[in-house]
Amino acid sequence: MNDPILSRRSVMLSGAALLAATALSPAAFATSHPSQLQGDIAMSFVTTSDGVDIFYKDWGPRDAQPIMFHHGWPLSSDDWDAQMLFFVTQGFRVIAHDRRGHGRSAQVSDGHDMDHYAADAFAVAEALDLKNAVHIGHSTGGGEVARYVAKHGQPAGRVAKAILVAAVPPLMLKTDANPEGLPMEVFDGFRSALAANRAQFFREVPAGPFYGFNREGAPVHEGVIQNWWRQGMMGGAKAHYDGIKAFSETDQTEDLRAITVPTLILHGEDDQIVPIHDAAHKAIKLLPNGSLKTYPGLSHGMLTVNADTLNADLLTFIRG
Repeated sequence: MNDPILSRRSVMLSGAALLAATALSPAAFATSHPSQLQGDIAMSFVTTSDGVDIFYKDWGPRDAQPIMFHHGWPLSSDDWDAQMLFFVTQGFRVIAHDRRGHGRSAQVSDGHDMDHYAADAFAVAEALDLKNAVHIGHSTGGGEVARYVAKHGQPAGRVAKAILVAAVPPLMLKTDANPEGLPMEVFDGFRSALAANRAQFFREVPAGPFYGFNREGAPVHEGVIQNWWRQGMMGGAKAHYDGIKAFSETDQTEDLRAITVPTLILHGEDDQIVPIHDAAHKAIKLLPNGSLKTYPGLSHGMLTVNADTLNADLLTFIRG
């Protein structure tokens, strides 16, 4: 007898790819209103030209070089806590936003694609007048960075460098032109699991392959699992459902080819979510000015569970 919950778990755990966890859309210019209140907490938002409120954090000296962080699916800017705290103490200005439909940003029905993601990021960068910025993206956020730099930041002269961490480009889906990719059935399995029981699905992802906690002998951090679940459940189910298509089916080959600023790719060799041979090993061949560093044994979520290692390498590249 087939147990549907176990079947969904098997699809997710064996799929070996998932997130990360898209020209353009109308959100090119926006207004900032940094003093909205939710209860007793001041909240900072940029409203895009299509009326979407994008939440952002902005820490550090306003005249320091800015670093803008782009999070993975289905998380929020909170996933960059370890990096933002580190870099603000190093004297940088650090900015991170919640993608539309995620975290504290508006749970809108539409626009959950790489074009809108990149346009929303540009709206934040314009509203805060970020120049000479370093853009760092993880997983789906790496796809967002690639589209942002190619279509917005680089043409506007606002980008100094880019970093893609365990990122989805150039393309996750298996196609005739990308036979090494993952079959559509894998991503259909994600959609089915999310629609059937999002809360349970969002528990199993971090408890298993995301951080490599399913590997024999791996230290398991319960707080990390719960924080992943918390971030995911803050967002909207439709944004997360539609986002699966965005991170799996968006071909970003031309985005990578168009990026001329120095770009660093960091990828764990035991990434079970975005397999390194489908992503980093292909992306580095497309970047005109790219460099690649890989990490034996590290997982998709290495920016959290191996933050000290990642932060040191990020700092070296940014200052170099």
